[in-house]
Amino acid sequence: MQLLNKKTNFNFMSKRKIAAVFSLLLILASIGSLITQGLNFGIDFTGGTMIELSYEEDVKLENIRTKLEQNGYGDAIVQNFGSIHDVLIRLPVHASENMAELSNRIVAALQADHDSAIDVRRVEFVGPQVGEELTEQGGLAMLYALFGILIYVSFRFEYRFAIGSVVALVHDVILTLGFFSVSQLEFDLTVLAAILAIIGYSLNDTIVVFDRIRETFLKVRKGTSEEIVNRALNDTLSRTLMTSLTTLLVVTSLFVFGGEVIHAFSIALLLGILIGTYSSIYIASNTILFMGVSKADLMPVEKDDEDINEDGSVV
Repeated sequence: MQLLNKKTNFNFMSKRKIAAVFSLLLILASIGSLITQGLNFGIDFTGGTMIELSYEEDVKLENIRTKLEQNGYGDAIVQNFGSIHDVLIRLPVHASENMAELSNRIVAALQADHDSAIDVRRVEFVGPQVGEELTEQGGLAMLYALFGILIYVSFRFEYRFAIGSVVALVHDVILTLGFFSVSQLEFDLTVLAAILAIIGYSLNDTIVVFDRIRETFLKVRKGTSEEIVNRALNDTLSRTLMTSLTTLLVVTSLFVFGGEVIHAFSIALLLGILIGTYSSIYIASNTILFMGVSKADLMPVEKDDEDINEDGSVV
């Protein structure tokens, strides 16, 4: 199935310098925000208490927030969890209070305004030490993923392709983190999982493009490296758009119908798909052109005549 019926001939690489400057400015802005503002880490990383409650009737989150604020818990995050009857309350660490008793106080305060019983589904506490370990392990997971990709692509293609793919992935991760830093959306484990998914999605798109670039280099006898890369990008454009649009359709459904609990997760995926599609064309391909890849670099190594015996066998 193809999204574009006619063969396209867009000159993508004619705008590669503009794209490089644009991406560089976004990266600098993202790094600047990460340094000055940082990320708004959720309870998964900072520690705190999560309380899941179930009401028999429909409940208004604003009423719960107001009640908690009146009792001194204005920093609580209140969200629907699964349905309009289920509520998830997230509280940061309160050093002056016992976390085991904290949940009882909150439930008692909320129960005072309801005749029907409130069902406490679960209470979980994440200590600050666990949060620090999750932050460290999450960062290491991204570094290990990038390092493994660098090794794989080096064997699969050529070292310049490996550098191009890693540059594109670093670009995608920094811009996504920068967006969360600027917007101060909560960064929790689901967002970290989304970023790892973005790395896999972007790499898959980049590998498809690189494979067609290598194939085109070996097939086309004439033409500059820029012309060959343009031809390969046009050949894969229909597939790239079809994959991106169908994935965006699913993720948009998650964002619209998934509820507040996975809003940050779906936003990270939406942003990552858009950035990943862009980086496969303008960052990964741009990088290998900048490093001077040519047809000679992709030709298979020929055997020396000295290694061939008289009977035609190879030593």
